Amino acid sequence: MSLGLVTAEQFSQLCEYLYRETGLVFSEQKRYFVERRIAERMDATDTKSFASYFAYLRNPGKAELEPFINAFTVNETYFYREDYQLRCLTRDILNSRIADKSPGDSVRIWSLPCSTGEEPYSLAMWLLENWPEVDAYEIEIIGSDIDTAVLEAARAAVYGKRALMRLNDGLIERYFEMLDDQHWRLIEDLRSSVLFAPVNAVEPKEVRQFGRFDVIFCRNMLIYFDDASRRVVAENLYEALLPGGYLCLGHAESMSRISALFEICRFEDAIVYRRPPDRRPPEKTR
Repeated sequence: MSLGLVTAEQFSQLCEYLYRETGLVFSEQKRYFVERRIAERMDATDTKSFASYFAYLRNPGKAELEPFINAFTVNETYFYREDYQLRCLTRDILNSRIADKSPGDSVRIWSLPCSTGEEPYSLAMWLLENWPEVDAYEIEIIGSDIDTAVLEAARAAVYGKRALMRLNDGLIERYFEMLDDQHWRLIEDLRSSVLFAPVNAVEPKEVRQFGRFDVIFCRNMLIYFDDASRRVVAENLYEALLPGGYLCLGHAESMSRISALFEICRFEDAIVYRRPPDRRPPEKTR
């Protein structure tokens, strides 16, 4: 289906531009979705034709690039999504990561993409509820997304019923303040426990700016990339992990088909991927 807003050549130019900037791939089957987003941005920028909008978008100042990218991101999420990985986190992954740490050391977790915040806040909530060692270590959780609009929503942390549908009444009472019968806001202690920052996962410098992590949750992002972009993201995530650190992907994603950099770890609750630990040769004895 098409709105007739762009020609086949213009559609190809637009998708190529979006791919260069973000690594996201949109085929002809997504044409209606793409044209709807372009129509919205043309209306917002008061441009009357695709040609004029495309010229405006590529202005050297790139003032339109951020809202343009925001228009094409998919932000489907809710609290405790794919909670089998959360069980794996506290049952196996973190215990493995603290084996060589001491109480008071940092444990760093990155949620990418974090959308409107449900995923990194779920991590914070789950650790408080299910990991007895949570107070013994300095927990740092960072949530990142290429979409700056959803990051603002994540910082505000106001959610409707659908976002909370997997949470029981006890969790909602402990961690949320009711604003009205349709909206709840996460309590300040939880909001302050997560740092949010924008990142483009295909840009190595942007990924490396946060240092290295013990665990990265990168769920349901790679499905929007082609093979070349997936390999770039895989290498970036590998570099963002500490040796021995773990990567959790979405249930429909598999790193084994993308990169040979990671080890496959099969735990009771989930299959995850690991950056191999540093293996230094043993010291020679005299």
